[in-house]
Amino acid sequence: MPMKTMRILLVEDTHDVGEAIAKRFEAIGHAVDWETDGRAAAEIIDFTEYSLIILDVMLPGMDGFEILKRLRRSGNAVPVLVLTARSEIEDRVGALDLGADDYLVKPFDFRELEARARVLIRRRTGGEATNLIKCGDIAIDRGARSVHVGKREVQLKRRELTLLEVMAARPGRVFSKDELLDQIFGFDEAANANAIELYVGRLRKKLEGAQARIVTVRGLGYQLVAGDAA
Repeated sequence: MPMKTMRILLVEDTHDVGEAIAKRFEAIGHAVDWETDGRAAAEIIDFTEYSLIILDVMLPGMDGFEILKRLRRSGNAVPVLVLTARSEIEDRVGALDLGADDYLVKPFDFRELEARARVLIRRRTGGEATNLIKCGDIAIDRGARSVHVGKREVQLKRRELTLLEVMAARPGRVFSKDELLDQIFGFDEAANANAIELYVGRLRKKLEGAQARIVTVRGLGYQLVAGDAA
């Protein structure tokens, strides 16, 4: 499902990366303002409204963490997707604690960047398209944090809901265990791939009878499929 046309601020000082990202989003119809200096970007944010900010961490002038801190202190709730070459858990936790909505660790696949941006923009735009995710007869209401299979409400715990939401937002996409682990255990270093198997097992039982199911793709991970594929 394509995103509505939006205005995006890209703050990235690595020229080839910034150019590739800008071209990618412009090709699908978005307006992209690209800044390479952190301080200049912070000034632009003060007087320009954006639908999404894609923010690198290591920047000249002012780093991404400081930009994010200033942004949230001012009450600006624009979605922010942080790009970082730092894979340490402390840096990811730091970005989220400062108000980032999501992050990607470099190097990344541009298809994943686009998909994550799509989710954040849907949340920003509000309304049913933002809050309701459907796959088969499974309906997830993000606002109410509720799940229904047909007319039956299904009680899910927080991490079960997050896992289902991640897969339902991109039905048919195969998610590796590591990807899912990163999504639902962002700050929990003790978790491992066995935890994903546990949560997938629980979800399958709770979603039994639905017109969509979680499929194991041997050696690759899991996908949520609906309709005839289920």
